[in-house]
Formats: sequence, C-alpha cells, structure tokens
Amino acid sequence: MSKTINIALVGATGHVGEALVELLEERDFPVKDLHLLASSESAGQSLSFRGRQLRVRSLEAFDFTQVQLAFFAAGVDVTRAFHEAVRAAGCSLIDLSAALPLDLAPCVLPELGEGATQGLTAPWQVSVPTPSATACAVVLAALKPLLQPRQVQLNAMLSISTLGRSGVQELARQTAELLNARPLETQAVDRQVAFNVLAQVGAVDEQGHAELEKRLAAELQQLSGLPGLAVGATCVLVPVFFGDSLALAMQSDVDIDIAAVQRLLETAAGIELVEAGDYPTAVGDAVGQDLVYVGRVRRGVSDPRQLNLWIASDNVRKGAALNAVQIAELLIKHYL
Repeated sequence: MSKTINIALVGATGHVGEALVELLEERDFPVKDLHLLASSESAGQSLSFRGRQLRVRSLEAFDFTQVQLAFFAAGVDVTRAFHEAVRAAGCSLIDLSAALPLDLAPCVLPELGEGATQGLTAPWQVSVPTPSATACAVVLAALKPLLQPRQVQLNAMLSISTLGRSGVQELARQTAELLNARPLETQAVDRQVAFNVLAQVGAVDEQGHAELEKRLAAELQQLSGLPGLAVGATCVLVPVFFGDSLALAMQSDVDIDIAAVQRLLETAAGIELVEAGDYPTAVGDAVGQDLVYVGRVRRGVSDPRQLNLWIASDNVRKGAALNAVQIAELLIKHYL
C-alpha cells in the first residue's frame, strides 16, 4: 500500500487494543500517526509501536478530525457515545464492540472477499463480527459450494476474556482465593466462575435470550447471505482465560457427504482441519494463532442431513483484532 493514514485506536489499554497495536506493526499497516486513546483512568500509560513508546491519551479530549480511521475496541457504551461525533468529523469507524445496529454498521468478514464492502460510502462505519460469528462464518463460507444450511445451532463456550481485562482479572483472583481456601467474593461477575460454567453471558430478555446470542444470530444471517437462516445460539462462560470453543450443528436439505466436507475444509483459507480421531483445543491450538481450527467433523447421530463440527479460535487475536486490521486493509484501497 502506498498511501498512509492517521489512525485512532479507542480502547488501547484493553486486550484487543494491545493486539491491534501488535498487528498493525506485524502487518506493516500504512500508519502515519497512531493515536492511542482510552478512558481518563487509563490515560498516561504507554505502548510500544515501531520502536517508539506511544502515550495513551484521554478519549474525551480527542479531535477526530485529525484521523481518517478509528478502531473502537472499548465497550458498547463508549462506541454509542462517540460514533456520531466520529462520523461528523469525516472519520471512518471500525467497531469491535458490537454496539451499532447492523443496518448502520454492517458486518464485514475479509474471508468473504471484496464483495462484502460493496455499497459503502465514506466516511463508512462497519462492524467486526463477534468472535464466535467470525469462526462460524468462515466455516460456512468454506462449505458454501457444497451446502447451504437451512438451520444452524451454535453452542459457544466463551473464555472469560469476552468480558475484557476485568474478566481475566476476576478469574485469576477467584482461582487464587479458592486454591488458598479463602472466602470467595464475586466482583466482575455475579457468581463463581472459577472451576465453574455459567450458562448465561449478560442479561436476558423476556424470551430468555442474551443480547450476545441475538447479535450472533443476526450476524450469521448477514454474513451467510441467508437472511432466512434459522439460527439458535447459546453462549456460556467457561473458566478459560483466552480462546473460544464452539459446537456447531448445521441442518441441510440433503445427506451430508463427510468426505466432500473434509476436502473443502482442508483447502479453505484461514482454516486448519484437524485430522480425524483428534480435535483442537483453544489453549493447545488456537490461542495466539490466526487460523480457525476445526475438528470432530461428523454427521448427526440419527440424522444424515445434519453436520456437526467442533471449532476452536482465538477470540482476541483472530476473532477481533486481526479481523479489524484485515477489514482496514481491504477498505483502504477503495475508500480512504
């Protein structure tokens, strides 16, 4: 890329923000000036970028007319509070918080090619799919030549880093307290998460669905190009620091050809198919990697039209930061 741009990174001191800084350097992204932003409580910290120590500044005082692109890797409330000001400043925005409606900031998945960006006008706003949607959509895209599912059921075992740095600190603290036989007081979550599994991530609506589960369904419908796709999602929180594990079941109108499925997965970009008889894990395979790992490929126990898969993916690096940088690489050629 010959052109360089000025970039703001909101949420620079979080896990995803730090991963974004690393990837911008690793991939030699054409950054002219990188502005690291966070809440006033985190301002003053510094991060290394291209041999320099960049100081983190307060988001509240930043003028977005200084930059052409902003990554928002802070919480939902931050994105909703600032996205209109960012657009008014003529700055494009990549949202990693799932804060904006999909009709306002459509999901983009680089593996789907440049067609995913058609119709955008600068300054544009796009969403990075949630990490679970990213991993599933990569698999669905790889299998599209063979089948288009009419129903998808996703059971997502999410690592505690889904809740950000506070979640990671909470799991570490709870684990230490329990191992040392000290009384447990919960802080960042409402109950014990260490050595436990929590069957709900966030508040639920009157029908019992969490916001993340509804977002997952909407994102998969959009990314698959199948707005009528029936999607069921259950998100649970597990005592793992980083890396998500997903059980994906797809219902087809035809019998599943497992050999053909495996051939497509073996040759698909961004996917590592684990050999039969083995399976990937988040900690042992996915964390720190840029691939989506797939294993346990099989038909349904009693339904030959059902395909079952096990997926492991790094939710911070692959599911969030890498996607955001790849989206920026894709769009900078046309819109900035």
